[in-house]
Amino acid sequence: MFTVPVLHGVRTLVLPGAGVADRLDHALHAAMGTLMIAMAWPWGMDLPVVPQVVLFSVAALWFMAAAPFRARESSPGRAVLAALPHAVMMGAMAWMVWVMDSSTAMSGDTVPSGVHDMAGMDMSGGSGVTSVSLTGAWPVTTAVLLAIVLGGLGLTWLTRALDGARDRHGDGDGRRPADGPVTEAGHVGALAQTCHAAMALGMAVMFALLA
Repeated sequence: MFTVPVLHGVRTLVLPGAGVADRLDHALHAAMGTLMIAMAWPWGMDLPVVPQVVLFSVAALWFMAAAPFRARESSPGRAVLAALPHAVMMGAMAWMVWVMDSSTAMSGDTVPSGVHDMAGMDMSGGSGVTSVSLTGAWPVTTAVLLAIVLGGLGLTWLTRALDGARDRHGDGDGRRPADGPVTEAGHVGALAQTCHAAMALGMAVMFALLA
């Protein structure tokens, strides 16, 4: 699931015509997808924590701070609301990286080689984040809430992508919707919605595994 947004982000980076801000957006999403893939493996736990937390914290601020200046047809307020889900994902990523390195104790019979001690967690073997269980009311509650929020965002994006695909291909009888043909921009928008949905739903699963 994380490979989908990574490939889309890299593809957008190399396409001509994209603005600097758009390229940065896609680079951040590609970086997040890549690091989420790494978390599923023991070696992903060996990656430096502080640079990741700083990167995704700054990324969350970037999406919120830049949104009002990038509003085109919508108002700055609407632009901020549209950017909020991306900021939430970046912030959730920063929290996940931080909480997975914030503790000092580990329990379990088998610990994958190369995995650091993580306090407030229970590791019972396996690979990466899939073998990690948070302990303590606040970390578990936060992970559950983030799983619910990200799952809701993912389903919302997926619904929009399916609506876009239906509008693009007609109603099943080969007929276009009443409001006319779908533009290439609409197709690209549906593709982006699909990639965002894959990222959010994948993160929701990862947070559910942590909880």
